[in-house]
Amino acid sequence: MDLQDQLKNLFPNHTPQKEEKPVQQNEKKRTIWLQDDPILCKYEKRKGKPTTIIDGYNGSDSDFKQLAKEIKKQLSVGGSAKNGTIIIQGDYRDKIMKILENKGFKVKRVGG
Repeated sequence: MDLQDQLKNLFPNHTPQKEEKPVQQNEKKRTIWLQDDPILCKYEKRKGKPTTIIDGYNGSDSDFKQLAKEIKKQLSVGGSAKNGTIIIQGDYRDKIMKILENKGFKVKRVGG
């Protein structure tokens, strides 16, 4: 006796509704516009704390915010995206450069 038969025995008046299959997320992932100029990845200390700053992206704002969100999610750190710069908390230049290169961007390390 399977689960459906047991449920029919417990609730004889119930008519089961056909379940709709959940929509699979086979949608194409939105691609981010790649640029010819390299993205600058630099290190600064702000208020005594290390920060990594990504600058030089000249695509749309929605692509820019999506890129910032993906970087923050992969690194599990906080940060913000304002005025054409992404500010990541901590010194993650090497990891960020690898992430951006895997996405197809040209990255230039600035300073140290």
